[in-house]
Amino acid sequence: MSKKTQSTWGGRFSNEPAELMMRFSESVSFDHRLAPYDVFCSKAHAAMLCKIGILKKSERDAIHKGLNAILQKIKKGQFKWSVRLEDVHMNIEQALLKHTPAAAKLHTARSRNDQVVTDMRLFFKDACNDIIAALTQLQIGLLQLAKVNQNIHIPAYTHLQRAQPISLAHQLLAYIEMFARDVTRFNSVMDHANICPLGSGAVAGTTLPIDRGFVAKYLGFIDSKGRPQLTQNSVDAVADRDLYIEFTAACALCATHLSRIAEDFILWSSAEFNYVVLPDTFTTGSSLMPQKKNPDSLELIRGKSARVQGQLQTLLTLVKGLPLSYNRDLQEDKRPVFDAADETLISLQVMEKTLVKIKVNRDVCAIAAADANLLATDLVDYLVEKGVPFREAHHAVGRLVALAEKEGVMINELKTMQARRVHKLIDGDWKKVFDTASALKKREKIGMPGPRQVERQINRWRKLLAAQ
Repeated sequence: MSKKTQSTWGGRFSNEPAELMMRFSESVSFDHRLAPYDVFCSKAHAAMLCKIGILKKSERDAIHKGLNAILQKIKKGQFKWSVRLEDVHMNIEQALLKHTPAAAKLHTARSRNDQVVTDMRLFFKDACNDIIAALTQLQIGLLQLAKVNQNIHIPAYTHLQRAQPISLAHQLLAYIEMFARDVTRFNSVMDHANICPLGSGAVAGTTLPIDRGFVAKYLGFIDSKGRPQLTQNSVDAVADRDLYIEFTAACALCATHLSRIAEDFILWSSAEFNYVVLPDTFTTGSSLMPQKKNPDSLELIRGKSARVQGQLQTLLTLVKGLPLSYNRDLQEDKRPVFDAADETLISLQVMEKTLVKIKVNRDVCAIAAADANLLATDLVDYLVEKGVPFREAHHAVGRLVALAEKEGVMINELKTMQARRVHKLIDGDWKKVFDTASALKKREKIGMPGPRQVERQINRWRKLLAAQ
């Protein structure tokens, strides 16, 4: 009685894997999303095999036609994936055999090891493009919000305590700067992904006269001059997972930025701050308390950042003890990457839709920004300009703050006589420093929150984002 063997690699085995082993080792349940890239790579490989004489033109054409038909079924949700065939590669290859006998030649001079890392590099290029587009859209939304709120002042915070006055626009521009660094990181990942590993085989290439440059050009792994970009070491090509870690690290840092912004707006939308009102479409209520309006979109963004950070840790731990070259452990590299990509992308989209619809409570912000203590440092500068050493001026103003607290008044409500007792160089004009608008107009150096500088930065970002 003959025993079944695995159809793709079972030549040396007398029995199929146990059912439990098949369920344990399959990856098609998550790597099926690589199907478009796998089809693309297979078409490139078939074209190359035809070029070097392994395939006839009619066989190449039949393979291409079959692959196109399979991809259409996949896109329509009509393709039946089988865990018995382990992964996306073998599922597509076996389906292709039903279209043409030439499919039996398609795996010539390649391995699933170099096949999957090529698929993934194509995935990374697309994923980076998608995330960069979402980042840019969020930056555009933030820029519009900054433009509309240029004249609204709020306290800037350090240690979650009121520090100094800024415009709301200046803080929004800070977020744009953060996301610009994220764009740079994803562009870097995309550059690193633009190198073709196909042709590395399982670990040591092939004795057949393949044309790696042809495949690289076909798949778009080219430099700015159209020259093919190829991995230079077959062992490293199939073992390297730096790109997976770099991509997920970029996602983790982007998610961290989103989390920090979410926290600001969660605080600002609370009754204690009341700086902003979040849109109904991205908030929820309570099943018990009818008055509640919960910032769930922002809280979920804050929570999902931990999830993305965890995926980065998974990848770092996955590869830390692996010997070269390929090991089956590396099958576990895709789920963390896919999850990080998906959660980062949707978090960016939700953040953009949430922030562009917020309403700013101008009067509340104005009251908060009018806190005279926010300009205590300006009073220090006032004394420094009179020749007082900074540390002496700092201590003098500190004593004025303490005196105001004792008297139960704001610092600018102290009498000039009281202030002069603290420091003799405080003159009758000392209260002028407590005008917020005037204070901001003195902050016009590059990077400061002066109104002209903020306007310049808004114009700068308008041009930069239009160019992306």
